[in-house]
Amino acid sequence: MDRIIEKKKGFQLKKHGPYAAAALLIVALVLWMLLGNHASTLRISTQDVTIGNVERAEFKDYVRTNGQVLPIQVVQIAPEEGGIVREKVAEEGAMVKKGDVIVRLSNSNLDLQILNAEAELAEKQNMLRNTQVAMQQDRLNNQTEQAQTEMDTQRKRRNYEQSQNLYDQKLISREDYLQAKEDFELSQKKRQLIGSRLRQDSIYRTVQMDQMEDNLQAMRKNVVLVRQRKDKLEVRSAIDGELGLLDVELGQSITPGQKIGQINDLSDYKVQAEIDEHYIDRVRQGLTATFARGNTLFRLQVRKVYPEVRQGKFRCDFTFQGPRPENIRTGQTYYIDLELGQPEQAVIIPRGTFFQTTGGQWIFVLDKSGEKAYRRNIRIGRQNPQHYEVLEGLEPGEQVITSGYEAFKDNEILILTSH
Repeated sequence: MDRIIEKKKGFQLKKHGPYAAAALLIVALVLWMLLGNHASTLRISTQDVTIGNVERAEFKDYVRTNGQVLPIQVVQIAPEEGGIVREKVAEEGAMVKKGDVIVRLSNSNLDLQILNAEAELAEKQNMLRNTQVAMQQDRLNNQTEQAQTEMDTQRKRRNYEQSQNLYDQKLISREDYLQAKEDFELSQKKRQLIGSRLRQDSIYRTVQMDQMEDNLQAMRKNVVLVRQRKDKLEVRSAIDGELGLLDVELGQSITPGQKIGQINDLSDYKVQAEIDEHYIDRVRQGLTATFARGNTLFRLQVRKVYPEVRQGKFRCDFTFQGPRPENIRTGQTYYIDLELGQPEQAVIIPRGTFFQTTGGQWIFVLDKSGEKAYRRNIRIGRQNPQHYEVLEGLEPGEQVITSGYEAFKDNEILILTSH
């Protein structure tokens, strides 16, 4: 007879053990995820990194750049007239005075233009003289005609008056009287017409003579200008200075306005620097700068800021304020500190190559023991050649790693060892 087997109640290791173990494993994993520290760590030696202090100190707002000494003014040499180089009077590096001849040119076409202009002027002068002679002759003829008309009018007036008396005395016929009267009236009208014509001729001759004189004067000016163009075949210095460049050879053809050299004004100097475009909105005319030469500090002032940016930099001209260095020469290089603002108290850290990796957004901060460094987000403000201004994330007294992060930029905790 079969026996009924009763089911066992409660926990059975063989049956429920695997499920319990799996549950415990899940709980342990959850607790480890919630409570454990999973930040990636890296062990490094303190000898491989640079550690800097976070301080509250005076932050000097300036930028350092290289400046090159240049003449205060450079005048380009560009002849107004073209031609063939006939003679080089001065050589590069020579000191010249204003008006000194530097290069002589020759231009046969210009010589021909001068001859043509002079010939045309002579022809115009001859035409004016001939016209003047003709007008003078016409004036004499008109005056003679006017005199004859006046005399004829007087005679006919006498004849008319006599005829009128005789007609009143019934000594001549009425026809003779009327004929004498008509001759006299005709002579008067003729005299008036001739007088009016002479006045018009006089006005016309005056206007014509004035026009011809103006044309002749213009011709004279043209000849003078053409002769002056010949004078400009001698290329002269516009200022006192040093002939810094002269790029011509004998026999070379030069076109008008072609740059052939330059003259350096050595009465003073300027310093030209290239500055990172990051500062273009902050650099303006009037800012001061300094540089050291030996044991002496020299002062500069921003004279001009060039607006164009090339290869991430813009140019800036400085002029000296006060004494110049001894034996200053064109082409020398000075290390300039350009002041962008007044010094202020701020939280600062030393400059370092960590900035190239983090962009100033985070940094490794040492704990109080100095044995570990933790990654922390920060915000960098202004910077100068020595320090960064920290706006958020760091407190004075802390220490940070300022050297490069290329080897451990993906880690969040660094363990520092002494070896």
